[in-house]
Amino acid sequence: MGIAKTGQGSCWLLVYMVFLLFNLSDEFLEPSQSEAIVKIKQLLNFPQDLSSWSDNTDFCNSEPNTALTLMCYEDNITQLHISGYNWLPNLPQGFSADTLFSNLALLPNLKVLSLVSLGLRGTLPKKIGFLSSLEIVNISSNFFYGEIPGEISYLKSLQTLILDNNEFTGQVPEGVGLLHSLSVLSFKNNSFSGSLPNSLSNLQALRILSISGNNFSGVVPNLHNLSNLQVLDLESNNLGPNFPNIPTKLVSLVLRKNKFSLGVPKELGSCYQLKKLDISSNELVGPFSPTILSLPSLSYLDISGNKLTGKLLKNVTCSQDLYFVNLSSNYLTGELPDCLHPSSGSKIVLFSGNCLSNKEQWQHPYSFCHNEALAVSIEPHKRKVKGGNGKAVLASSMVGGFVGVVAIVGLAFVVVRREYAKQKASKAPQTRLILEKVSPAHTLKLLNDARYLSETRKLGLLGAPPYRTFVLDELREATNNFDISNLIGASSSGQVYKGRLTDGTVVAIRSIKMKRRHTVQSYTHQLGRISKIRYSHLVSTIGHCFECYQDDSSVSRICLVFEFVPNVTLRGVISEANSAQKFTWTQRMSAAIGIAKGIQFLHTGIVPGIFSNQLKITDVLLDQNFHVKISKYNLPLLIENKKMDAGPSSSGSKGNDGQRLKYEEKDDVYDFGVILLEIISGRTIDTKNDIDVSKDILIVSLTADEIARRNIIDPAVRKECSDSSLRTLMELCIKCLSDEPSQRPSVEDLIWNLQFAAQVQDPWNRDTYGNQESPGHV
Repeated sequence: MGIAKTGQGSCWLLVYMVFLLFNLSDEFLEPSQSEAIVKIKQLLNFPQDLSSWSDNTDFCNSEPNTALTLMCYEDNITQLHISGYNWLPNLPQGFSADTLFSNLALLPNLKVLSLVSLGLRGTLPKKIGFLSSLEIVNISSNFFYGEIPGEISYLKSLQTLILDNNEFTGQVPEGVGLLHSLSVLSFKNNSFSGSLPNSLSNLQALRILSISGNNFSGVVPNLHNLSNLQVLDLESNNLGPNFPNIPTKLVSLVLRKNKFSLGVPKELGSCYQLKKLDISSNELVGPFSPTILSLPSLSYLDISGNKLTGKLLKNVTCSQDLYFVNLSSNYLTGELPDCLHPSSGSKIVLFSGNCLSNKEQWQHPYSFCHNEALAVSIEPHKRKVKGGNGKAVLASSMVGGFVGVVAIVGLAFVVVRREYAKQKASKAPQTRLILEKVSPAHTLKLLNDARYLSETRKLGLLGAPPYRTFVLDELREATNNFDISNLIGASSSGQVYKGRLTDGTVVAIRSIKMKRRHTVQSYTHQLGRISKIRYSHLVSTIGHCFECYQDDSSVSRICLVFEFVPNVTLRGVISEANSAQKFTWTQRMSAAIGIAKGIQFLHTGIVPGIFSNQLKITDVLLDQNFHVKISKYNLPLLIENKKMDAGPSSSGSKGNDGQRLKYEEKDDVYDFGVILLEIISGRTIDTKNDIDVSKDILIVSLTADEIARRNIIDPAVRKECSDSSLRTLMELCIKCLSDEPSQRPSVEDLIWNLQFAAQVQDPWNRDTYGNQESPGHV
């Protein structure tokens, strides 16, 4: 009996040991998964600290780091996160995306795949369809191109698909609409084209749809039944003309820079959860409903750059959360609601370019909006023009003799205006007086208010070539092999050459010697940001070129190609003693506004913004039309390569390092104050002592009388400026030069105060010069 018990105990012990053996062996991945991870490491050229990985590594229990996070469940890899943000991926010459996904397919339980900013290139392999367990895919910030394979529809469990910042082209496959679990779909900043698939209407779980920065066109599919949709971002495409049919639970709706041209639906007023609404830079017509202002959750509203009509009333209520409103460049009449008045809290409210009774910001006369509204109302109807007789036949569905008469009167007004313009071109003096009553401030506003122009004209890039990659031979030919006769500038960061491309375009080429050896892919992120620096008040980028070492193909030099600005610097028309031409007071205000808008674009026009640009008046150039362009700024590419030259800058008084990190945008405000100081005084400002002395003079003059104030400014403009305009600029300049960064104004405040200074100058010009063209006319 004892022997039997002993045998039974031995049997249980054997079972336990076998169980323990299997348990211990399960702590490691199956060989196929281990081999796949090691192969992926080799394909991506992992950084040195991961080079010790081998087939025997316990991947599931390895510590995550900034480059890689790997997670397991029951000894199967379920999550793989690889990021190139904190190291410099250097893919081997024979890298193959197809091989990469072949190895990923050996991870059968993979649910989360994130391959971000690794320089991956090629088409997205069809083998992605083998990863049937995937729930989240993020392959943003790479170089994938071509179309999305139809096999993407095999990922039935997919909940998030992010393909941002690649080079995908073609149409989005209808099969995307079969991914019924999809809640996040983001294709931002690619080159997709064609219409959006109607199957998007089937994605009932969708919460975020973001496709900005592509070439999509046509009508947006009906999204009304997507009850879970909260974020819809269609910015910078060619979609239209119908306003999208949207669900009522949206939190953010961004439609700016498209071709929506029909009216805004009344249903938009029922989106009570809407926090952000941006429909700017379209061609929307019809009435704007002020009830949108009172949507309870609304905090951001931008309807600028459309053709919206309607009358605003003082007693309209606004959402308590509303902090930014832009109504500019529409055909609105009436009076700005009290709840939007700039004095009512800390709201940013822009409303110029309408026909409102409020004059704090520039407005058209009421007749302009009235007549333009008539023209807009007939725009959707077809107009047939016969031959050369100039007669228009209107095919309209409008019923009623009165409306027809009004339309004819409106057209007659337009014809009369055109006849006046023709007479002006000849010799009729009375017509000349009527048309030239346009004030300098009016002209200034037309120059600076971008909403009146198409987006291309707004950026000042009409005729400029699109951003592209150059080959080195092109630039050698353009500069006669970088001959010294074409050298127009040099600094510690490199040389600047003038060049002429084969199509005749004159360019400036900045040659930057790289101090560390990295691959072409390493500079992708910085060059992506640089390619977006295209704005009317910046010397804009046109392209780039790499020169590489022959031994390892790493980058030895990068050439950045900029538009060429042939005219003088701003200092040349402000404070140089031998200047043949001095800027008038109104021209100086226009220049200051242009510089401030250039700074605003550097801070907010690209993400992340570009700060601490060490701005100097000698870095502000004038084009052939005397428009200002900032020529030097803190290029992302140079941040890693070198410290920019400080030069005779004002940086010594910008505050300590801790303050500069906290108020980095205020560095540029200080430098703007130094430029403004020179604009006002007409004296060169080069040293810290120059700044302190001139600032003290401004402070004292503000407590003196008007005559004393005029005596300390540039004699060239002493008789041209109104005291209100001068005081505004002096006060603004002193605030910009505050030693405490937190006391300096924001860039938005700069622009507002500068525009106000231009507006208060306008009545003074009219009173002084009457109907004659004033010296301040730009």
